[in-house]
Amino acid sequence: MQPLKAFGPPVEDVLGPLPYNALNAMLDDGTPRGALNYWKASFLKELSDTVIDTMIDCFARCRWPMSGAMLEHFHGQVSRIAPDATAFAHRTEGFNIVILGQWQDPADTTACTAWVRDTYDALRPFMASGRYVNYLADDEAGDPVRAAYGANYARLQAVKAKYDPDNVFHLNQNILPG
Repeated sequence: MQPLKAFGPPVEDVLGPLPYNALNAMLDDGTPRGALNYWKASFLKELSDTVIDTMIDCFARCRWPMSGAMLEHFHGQVSRIAPDATAFAHRTEGFNIVILGQWQDPADTTACTAWVRDTYDALRPFMASGRYVNYLADDEAGDPVRAAYGANYARLQAVKAKYDPDNVFHLNQNILPG
């Protein structure tokens, strides 16, 4: 960032360490109380021009100003940790695409949800097999939790069987006891 900072005084410079609670609250203004939400996400195989063009074409059909598509760049420290060192197995540098549907009027629910699903389907050919557990929707097909934990799923099942054999903690993206 030094070359950019040396170019001239920035209008705003917010790069640097942040307390966790400040980071966690950064998007609060964009998600007002009472807003309706639906999203789908997946890692991408690559961020090609075709992926970007597809994202732009899909976003052009979005009618809800609080909705959008977000790219998260997974890199740096996250890609330097061994895939089996934590529950999170996806340690390859790359991008996660999140299609965010957010609207205020309940009458828009069907249309906005359809836009998210259509956008996700249009991007499906470019998606990798991995998923980020925090973005799994309630209506996912297949076994998205297994995809989110990848090769670590069996190990996490064994931990669940040892510490929660009755599956008391199940109101989440649940790992069934192994």
